[in-house]
Amino acid sequence: MSWRVDWQASVGLLGTGLKYLAVTMFVPLFVAVVYMEDIWVFALSIVLVMALGFALERIDPDPDVGAREALLFVSLAWFTAALVGTIPYLLAGFGTGSTLANPVNALFESMSGFTTTGATVMGQIGLEHHSHALLIWRQLTQWLGGMGIIVLMIAILPEVAVNGAQLMASEAPGPELQKLTPKIAETARVLWLIYFGFTIAYVVVMYGLHLAGFAPNMNLYNAVAHGFTTLPTGGFSPHAESIAYFSAAVQWAAIPFLVVAGVNFALFWHVLKGEFDVMLENAEFRAYTGAIAVTTALLSLLLVRGAAPPLDIGGVTGGVTENTVRQAAFQIASLLNSTGYATSDFAQWDTHAQVFLLFVMFIGGSAGSTGGGVKVVRWLVVFKTIRRELYTTAHPDVVKPVRLTGSVVDEDAVRGIAAFTLLYVLLFGFSAVFISLDTARIGIELSTLEAVSASLATIGNIGPGFGRLGPFGNYEFFSDASKLLMVFLMWVGRLEIVPVLAVFISALDSD
Repeated sequence: MSWRVDWQASVGLLGTGLKYLAVTMFVPLFVAVVYMEDIWVFALSIVLVMALGFALERIDPDPDVGAREALLFVSLAWFTAALVGTIPYLLAGFGTGSTLANPVNALFESMSGFTTTGATVMGQIGLEHHSHALLIWRQLTQWLGGMGIIVLMIAILPEVAVNGAQLMASEAPGPELQKLTPKIAETARVLWLIYFGFTIAYVVVMYGLHLAGFAPNMNLYNAVAHGFTTLPTGGFSPHAESIAYFSAAVQWAAIPFLVVAGVNFALFWHVLKGEFDVMLENAEFRAYTGAIAVTTALLSLLLVRGAAPPLDIGGVTGGVTENTVRQAAFQIASLLNSTGYATSDFAQWDTHAQVFLLFVMFIGGSAGSTGGGVKVVRWLVVFKTIRRELYTTAHPDVVKPVRLTGSVVDEDAVRGIAAFTLLYVLLFGFSAVFISLDTARIGIELSTLEAVSASLATIGNIGPGFGRLGPFGNYEFFSDASKLLMVFLMWVGRLEIVPVLAVFISALDSD
């Protein structure tokens, strides 16, 4: 049986998406005009991306997208967005000696942005070297990728909304898509409006702290820049010190928004309708908030016992102090749902604390949130499935379905979750081995924890790892081969592996 797909339809729709991606570049262009920096970079980028969009759109001006075309389009859209996202980096880095002048580094930074990973090849010098406009583009890519570029297209483009259900199902984070309104375009708009509302609230709170004198460094530029990367659980910051650059008041104020970003956004729709019980009775929400509470308490205990040495930036001195509790609460809220911000260099903590954080990174946010990782709902289903298998082994005549929030989970969904989890672990494991071997090949010693965290941080869209990959470190020292592998991991991790691999496998199986 041949695998027939109307690639022209997918590419034509891709052209439409690129046109509107070019429009978003007017945001950094505005910043460039305000600061009188890199104006030509974004003016030229807009022209180039817009021209490419019109050219691709002409391949099929009226695309008819089916299930296979949806898979191909979603995979292409995310990879192409990262590719064209490199244009401002390359133009700004040309002739400057910047690390972003290397196309592989530019692609790594762009893919990390759009997939809300937050891993970077830019160190402190690199961040200080570039303009406000380029850095706001870096921040904006995470905001666009947070709720999903396809979901945004469905929300604003009628021609895309026609096939919205298939496209959204291929992109939406988590094992299922919850339809909030009769029309899928309305659902997309609801999700983006909630996302936009929380972003505005974050900016207002942070800038309000600045005006009140509690956050002298949190000016309007920083408030907007971090608003672009907090709600999408991205973790990019214009400052190499991340959130440690700001006051304790900023760090405490960010924690609720970090937690919110990992919640299924569909639940907020029910809250707005006055259906609070829907959120409170949701099994995944209870598990997610419970995991945050328990892991925060455990990490606090580790820090109280002196797991972290006193550091210049956001250090922990041990003992029960406000700083200890804040460091624990912030790192858990940031890493459990894959945001990747930091207020302390946890790469310098002792082995017990680092291994504990590695475990936390495996949990992930909720389905339907902007968080990465395996997702809480999948772990719930996996654990319930294991429990069922153990029970039915002892009671072979009993039929015991898997239930979540009082509803039976479809067996196809159970199998899909099992397949995803296995693929995730296999890709993570093989990639860690490759990264370790490839780094040894170029003569750089990489610890096991560093190699494991590099693989997990990219496939889980988390960002920072341990050792040289810590929250104040970067990925520049890796070879181009390892960086390209990590670009692939970020791509498939954001799309939850299956859509991308399904395209590859189906193409390989074609006659």
